[in-house]
Amino acid sequence: MFEKKTTSSYTRSSSHSRHSSYSKSSPLQGGAKGASYDTRRPPEKEMIFGIRAIIEAIDAGKTLDKILLRRDMTSTIGKELLKKLMGTTTPVQKVPVEKLNQYTDKNHQGAIAFLSPIDFCNLETLVPTLFEEGKTPLLMVLDGVTDVRNFGAIARTCACAGADALIIGSHGSVAINGDAVKTSAGALYHLPVCKVENLQNALQFLRDSGFTVLAATEHATANYTEVDMTTPTAIVMGSEEKGIYEGNLRICSHQVRIPMSGVIESLNVSVAAGVMLYEAVRQRG
Repeated sequence: MFEKKTTSSYTRSSSHSRHSSYSKSSPLQGGAKGASYDTRRPPEKEMIFGIRAIIEAIDAGKTLDKILLRRDMTSTIGKELLKKLMGTTTPVQKVPVEKLNQYTDKNHQGAIAFLSPIDFCNLETLVPTLFEEGKTPLLMVLDGVTDVRNFGAIARTCACAGADALIIGSHGSVAINGDAVKTSAGALYHLPVCKVENLQNALQFLRDSGFTVLAATEHATANYTEVDMTTPTAIVMGSEEKGIYEGNLRICSHQVRIPMSGVIESLNVSVAAGVMLYEAVRQRG
């Protein structure tokens, strides 16, 4: 369904976790923090330098996409920042000072925060609200999609198809920045986005709430048109490199595939997401 890489396009056998140790206030949160980071330099208006400045931004209610801290930081104020982050979904990554220097030439004092252009919704609050409004929710869940162009295209399609929300993990997912908003053609300003610490718990929460949770995987035998999407539905799409994390795949209600008949064996993830979303639209009339 996705572009072929050296590994499977849909599922992976790795048991690694994408969770964070900083948030424990919700059943959708918990685990160990991720370790990858992107050193492409964003505009400075999207970054905050210095621990005290970051603490003040948190106190002011700013939405942060992620925070980088110098790996060997042991200061009291650094611990104060980590305490501030308890119970939030903001990922914290500890990196060498050289990585911080790649983001800015300014005096960052061992800490850089990246501002999010959007506010995130709480999944546990959003789902009952959708039911209370009399809706039959349609959600898109992205497991490890990191390419900003694919993410933006999926967000745009979600908005066009009338999806009720887009769900991502707080680790191992794309950065929600100005580029993401631009590639979504502004859809991210209108589409609710939920960032969860523990995607497995989020999927289980959706199943327990009455959702059919569909995994799009090339290893499935059922055609994507064979599953009823007229009930509350969450569609799970994996990254093109690694697919859907095996632990998440096991939680899904059904696994479905988009049939391929040409010489190209897979679809781009944003195109595959569009196919899945509009099948739900078709079924719902």
